[in-house]
Amino acid sequence: IYSETQNQMKKISYSPLQIFALFCLISGLLLSSGASLMAAATQSQLSQENPTVHVLVYEGIVTPVLERLIEENIDNAIEAEAEALIIQLDTPGGNVDVTKSITQKMRLSSVPIIVYVSPLGAHAGSAGTFITLAGHAAAMAPGSSIGAASPVDGSGGDIGGTMQEKIVNILSADIENLAAPRGEEATEWAIATVREAAAATADQALEMGVIDFIAADLPHLLEQLNGFEVFVNDEPRTLETTNAFIELIEQDWVQRLLGFLANPSIASLLLSIGTAGLLLEIRTPGFGVPGIVGAICLLLALALLGQMDANMSGLALIGLGLALFIAELFTPTFGVLALGGIASFIAGSVLLFDVPGVETPWIPIISFAALLGIFTMWAGGLGLAAQRQQAITGSEGLIGQVGVVKKGFDIDEKGSVLVSGEWWNAKLDNGELAVGDEVTVVSQDGYTLHVAPRV
Repeated sequence: IYSETQNQMKKISYSPLQIFALFCLISGLLLSSGASLMAAATQSQLSQENPTVHVLVYEGIVTPVLERLIEENIDNAIEAEAEALIIQLDTPGGNVDVTKSITQKMRLSSVPIIVYVSPLGAHAGSAGTFITLAGHAAAMAPGSSIGAASPVDGSGGDIGGTMQEKIVNILSADIENLAAPRGEEATEWAIATVREAAAATADQALEMGVIDFIAADLPHLLEQLNGFEVFVNDEPRTLETTNAFIELIEQDWVQRLLGFLANPSIASLLLSIGTAGLLLEIRTPGFGVPGIVGAICLLLALALLGQMDANMSGLALIGLGLALFIAELFTPTFGVLALGGIASFIAGSVLLFDVPGVETPWIPIISFAALLGIFTMWAGGLGLAAQRQQAITGSEGLIGQVGVVKKGFDIDEKGSVLVSGEWWNAKLDNGELAVGDEVTVVSQDGYTLHVAPRV
């Protein structure tokens, strides 16, 4: 054995070029791994030695998605002992109730929050004005704008009547409270944004005291924030942002998808599809596709529009999914209900687990939903197969059974046959039969069986 192995090793030989290529490959792998480790170590060291500033970038309409993002990042910044949380904002406005909830969370935050209206040409319109004023400090990029916070209905028109007056008054009081620490001129302008849809450029906002800085970019903003005093829960705090380590917060694909769906135009479309699907299912019942799609779209729309708590919508979608799985067991629809159950279960789980500090457990969710779907389709298929089998009891179970003649008879005569251990009167439809011949039951007429000679 040793001799054979030695001979095989002698046959294996490498050219100098191959050896050099292998050496380069191994060296490259080692260098890249070492560089990654050094970069990670350097980043960790910088974050420990220098203050850390978290930066959340958001562009879009103010929806429950932004509320959850801000809540999550406030908790993360507190846990990481960050020096501050910067919200880089560009929004035309959004839901009033969601905005109120966001401003409450910001004012109660124990970490300083700086709202930065950026980039060039960005807006802090309508609801964005409230969010900007709720920050412990505020800044704007050159060429950006803020204001125009008058309430409008879902289509962008005036609400009108007493309701308009009530909403304007309460929003005026809210924005007055937010702007009061910034001085009388800023407060008067803030009230005008609600009552008269007033707006301002970055320079005008700085002159009135609505904002604290104009910054071209994040480094410029951090430079100006260094040494700036803010009041967090009525306690003064001086910011230290020199050489701060910036931790940029990026939204994952689920948050981006929910943000897209939360757009009032998309959410309203989902609401319309949901309503139409349910009405179509009621008028033309079938396999349930319109009803399933309608129910899922309706629950999603209610959550995304802020009309229903996201957790309640998530539980409702999971409950709908389980109901569809059960329905598939008793009413096999070739997997239609099971597929709807999988979609509803996953959508509900995404809403339910999209909470601050909780990572969505994708593998368990998808695995459990898939297993439930496969099981219900398999069990439903067994039930359908059982229904297609020939009956083995009752009068239907006699059809096709084989019997033995006990009394011979011809056509149109009555004889006796033994079928499944039972004596039956029998009539012959064609041919003739003798005692001991085998017959097949063709049909039943009361207590008489119609039989034919077994082929």
